[in-house]
Amino acid sequence: MSTASSLQRYATIEELQNKEYDLLVIGGGITGCGIALDAISRGLSVALVEMQDFAAGTSSRSTKLVHGGLRYLKQFEFKEVAELGKERAVVYENGPHVTTPVWMLLPFHKGGTFGKLSTNVGLRTYDFLAGVKRSERRSMLSAAETQAKEPLVKTEDLRGGGVYVEYRTDDARLTIEVAKAAIQRGAVLNNYTKAVNFTYNDAKRITGIIAEDLIGNKRFTIRAKKVVNAAGPWVDDVRSIEGKQAGKHLILSKGVHIVFDESKFPLHQAVYFDTPDGRMVFAIPRNGKTYVGTTDTFYEGDPRDMDIKQEDRDYIMKAIHYMFPTVQVTDADIESSWAGVRPLIHEDGKNPSEISRKDEVWESKSGLVTIAGGKLTGYRKMAETVLNTIAKELKAEFGIDSKPCSTKHIHVSGGDIGGSQNLEAFVARRTEKGMELGLSAAEASHLAHHYGANVDMVFSYAQKRHETIPQGLYAQLLYGIHHEMVVHPNDFLIRRTANMFFNIADVKAHKDAILDEMASLLNWSVEQRECFTADLTKEITRATTAL
Repeated sequence: MSTASSLQRYATIEELQNKEYDLLVIGGGITGCGIALDAISRGLSVALVEMQDFAAGTSSRSTKLVHGGLRYLKQFEFKEVAELGKERAVVYENGPHVTTPVWMLLPFHKGGTFGKLSTNVGLRTYDFLAGVKRSERRSMLSAAETQAKEPLVKTEDLRGGGVYVEYRTDDARLTIEVAKAAIQRGAVLNNYTKAVNFTYNDAKRITGIIAEDLIGNKRFTIRAKKVVNAAGPWVDDVRSIEGKQAGKHLILSKGVHIVFDESKFPLHQAVYFDTPDGRMVFAIPRNGKTYVGTTDTFYEGDPRDMDIKQEDRDYIMKAIHYMFPTVQVTDADIESSWAGVRPLIHEDGKNPSEISRKDEVWESKSGLVTIAGGKLTGYRKMAETVLNTIAKELKAEFGIDSKPCSTKHIHVSGGDIGGSQNLEAFVARRTEKGMELGLSAAEASHLAHHYGANVDMVFSYAQKRHETIPQGLYAQLLYGIHHEMVVHPNDFLIRRTANMFFNIADVKAHKDAILDEMASLLNWSVEQRECFTADLTKEITRATTAL
């Protein structure tokens, strides 16, 4: 029986060995988890392995926006804008607790990339192509109105602005909610499980993988009729298991974000602005913090060991001081930061300007299906594209029938709250319930937004008490271990709660108690405790390296 409990980890590994699956997915980012949910909802048997934690790569280190694709208008990619805009609404309705509409201000200045006419035409075109609902359509502002909307924006040569709606999300939580939805339907997923080799039949077609449990340090075989490589930045590493690969390969684009407390950077309106070199940067308020990014530079090396360099911080600081000249922040004001990579597709024989930012699917001679590129917003459509191909092959090769894609109307875990229009009423009711358990109104409201329909289960753990870990945080920890496959303290503090990025003080205050509790519940050895402690210390140092 599939489960999302870390306490059942070895039962899950046993289950992975006991049958041949219709589909095995390598990679537990948003793309891989989306594929797993689509496949299980079509009636296929599904397994998924992730060598780190779910969303540990690109899917926890983005700008945390479900983009509508406005920037693609500059490249005249109208089809892309239309698809992303419509898909954004689907992502929102299927998980309104993890995705929030926010008004984005696009100011324009004399000599800047955008002007009044281009902004007006661009946003109007965007509304039309993306099918934006009437209440969220753009409006144009005068210079005075723009300044009133966000007084921190540079007033010199300010000509006006446009406002439109983007959708802010918690990218890692969206991923884990999709993963849990797949598990709840019968898929078998396991983190810290690495694909180290393929198995083949006599015709040299892939029949599964040799997997390694990176926690228990044991190898085992998973059998599958079809295998999909959705490993994000590590797609080429998976492909290279079969030997050197020619043709298409990945180029990684690095993006950096830095976080300030609102007392240092009191931004109250999300702003999307152009920098002197023509690149676009976001500044976004979130729960008492303001984060700014991103950079866009090519990166070589393993993203797991990626640090933020001084030139990364310098670039963002220069952008902040350019657009918000009264905000006198320095490196010493940075509370935390994160860096991630976006995998872009390049093909041998083409020049760097032809690097693709779209998702693509291809298949090797041995039958390995690979999907790479793409964007967070399009994860569901990417999965649909992959599964349509695989479904045909399963039918032709094995006589297996499957249902058509239905994920457009499937809620992610926690998303079944009666639709987005019912979110605030849902949160209000659950806030009252949380307060009855002794939580503050702010804490109960946060948990309701964070977990959606699953918050009642979180509240059940809030009835337990810990000597030093606050009530709400302790409830989240217990829920994470029992229902969200938290294995490593970084799973909890970075990806399940985002505290490493947006509440670093809380991390520092309670990390030792969290380590003690996890060591007890998960029966860590002395060596595991030392390793996990070192890894957590490394991530704290990495997030606060500017201090």
